[in-house]
Amino acid sequence: MESRAKSVVLGVTGSIAAYKAADIASRLTKLEREVQVVMTREAREFITPLTLQVLSKRPVVSDLFDEKEGWQPGHIELADRADLLLIAPATAQIVAELAHGFASHALAAIALATRAPILLAPAMNGKMWLHPATLENVEVLKRRGVKFIGPEEGLLACGYEGVGRLWPVDGIVEAAEGMLAEKDEG
Repeated sequence: MESRAKSVVLGVTGSIAAYKAADIASRLTKLEREVQVVMTREAREFITPLTLQVLSKRPVVSDLFDEKEGWQPGHIELADRADLLLIAPATAQIVAELAHGFASHALAAIALATRAPILLAPAMNGKMWLHPATLENVEVLKRRGVKFIGPEEGLLACGYEGVGRLWPVDGIVEAAEGMLAEKDEG
């Protein structure tokens, strides 16, 4: 009996770094991962669903109310099927939503429903990353077992120099692969 490909739900949120999700989706697909992209409304302002659909070879989910197939809500099916939920880039908004259990859009609902490991790759202005509310939300999520990669320091899209850049794509893909391997061992 053949085993199915590992399933990665790739969440993309509204950050200028959203364009790097295309490279992440492409690399994971080349590693023979089943990549299902889920975009927030804000992410669609930075990158088109079509780009991510072509690279992942799957339709992109962006709305809870687009679900038309089958009887089971699609976000629950994706949450159940996921071997890993990777959100890259992860904005301060999604970090807060996850920390507080909000599920007002497809990505947040999937995150709340999944029992798969979660990896967040933050990308935001350094002042936002270092704000006490964000730091508290990160600590809440870490206590729940959510893993973080980054952010790194450097020149930010807003023109500031500091922490907040999305971790390099190679490192994100490597961390995702490591978490999938850990899940196999566990």
